[in-house]
Amino acid sequence: MPRTKGYKRSIAAKKRESERRIRLLPPQQPSNYSRCGTGYRHMANKWPISPFTGRSHKLAIPADAPDKKFVLVIGDSHLRSVVDGIVRMPEGPLSFGLMSTPGAHAMELRKEVVHAIVPWPPDAVVVVAPSNNLTASRTIAEAAADFAMFLGTVCSRWPNVCVLDFPPRLDIEGAYQDFMRQEFHRVAVRMGVRYFSTAEHFPLEHLDLWCTDNVHLSDTEGMPILAKLLWGAAYQQLEGATPKPHGCPRAPPLPPPPPRFIPQVPMKGEVTVSRQPNPSEWQVVAPDLKKCRIMLHYDGK
Repeated sequence: MPRTKGYKRSIAAKKRESERRIRLLPPQQPSNYSRCGTGYRHMANKWPISPFTGRSHKLAIPADAPDKKFVLVIGDSHLRSVVDGIVRMPEGPLSFGLMSTPGAHAMELRKEVVHAIVPWPPDAVVVVAPSNNLTASRTIAEAAADFAMFLGTVCSRWPNVCVLDFPPRLDIEGAYQDFMRQEFHRVAVRMGVRYFSTAEHFPLEHLDLWCTDNVHLSDTEGMPILAKLLWGAAYQQLEGATPKPHGCPRAPPLPPPPPRFIPQVPMKGEVTVSRQPNPSEWQVVAPDLKKCRIMLHYDGK
């Protein structure tokens, strides 16, 4: 018995739905990596354990520099090399404070932000998008919702916030990382927060940009690029926050016109006043040869 068109359409719809679910599910890490980082990364130093997330956590605040703008950077283990002083931030008119929680996803970073004690308010805040949600979240939609709560908490504490995209990883399918970036970008746009990309600065064929775990950037090649991107995002955010004049100033309103003055001419001698016609009398209204008279009716009012 031949299959009907409805049956074929149903099979096609089920196939599309299964493919969509596969795209939304987090990718499985392959057992054999096709690419492996060749760079070097220092051994992790021991950090204090946070009572709020149970993860290693460190908040590094620089000395007060009144002549520099203070920028707070919030992120996960990608900031470890900068916090430990292995990789230096570029010199300039900016002073950076760093809050790093290795292994934390968006909701755990949100907890650390809520309880963070920052001695003075930062002039700008740079949030590094949490790459750990690539594996911690069950779907991209769930990761986007968690990121929205995390970013909303940061914006509620400090007004001038921007987001720097997470660096690419070699252990996760590139297409899935792109989907996650797009969702994070949409969340930031909906909240009116600037989003700076990073993927184009880390070509996947340059394996020395990553260390051997295929997750983190190398201290020698990859992290200096990330430090420059952090500096550039903070600088652009501060430049964009500078108030600018909106158009030309309005001209002052014109003064009101002076009151109209009607001069009065003094009259000498007798003044002849024309007699007003009586409405009940006959009156000549046509100056032609054939004159006619009409009776003006007076209504008494």
